Amino acid sequence: MRRLVMFFVALLTLAAATPAAHARKSIMDLPPFERAVLIIKKFETLHRPCHWPAVGYGHMVQPGEPFRRGVQLTERQADALLRRDLRKFVALYVDFRPDDALLLGVLAYNCGPGVVNKSGVYRRLKSGNRDIYKSYTSHCRYKGKFHKQLHQRRITEYLILFRK
Repeated sequence: MRRLVMFFVALLTLAAATPAAHARKSIMDLPPFERAVLIIKKFETLHRPCHWPAVGYGHMVQPGEPFRRGVQLTERQADALLRRDLRKFVALYVDFRPDDALLLGVLAYNCGPGVVNKSGVYRRLKSGNRDIYKSYTSHCRYKGKFHKQLHQRRITEYLILFRK
């Protein structure tokens, strides 16, 4: 009996000491940049070699970059590339509030900065109008057609990253 009690005490101690016991309970407990990374990872997923010229989590290979066709990036490489790209896109919007710059950077990561700079979201935030839900979630077309998954992505990004 004593062995059994000691076994359960040891098991409970081990369970309490694991990182899962100290894990965050919500995505909202994370810093905004980390939330954005998780959202992008969820919707982009890790691209395989058949998705060339997209590598990692949706990075489009540019001329002169060291990526080769047919080579799969590791999760660690893809994560580092995603973070580097996202920081670059957020830096384009440094004149905005930090949360707005992050939201515009996330949109630019997916659509490109040219699309974002011409968008109603950009114009509204620049003018101080914070009512952007409809214009932000309208960026959900692929090859001219409404795409349900992109619409869900925009809603998720807006709800988790945008602060009124």
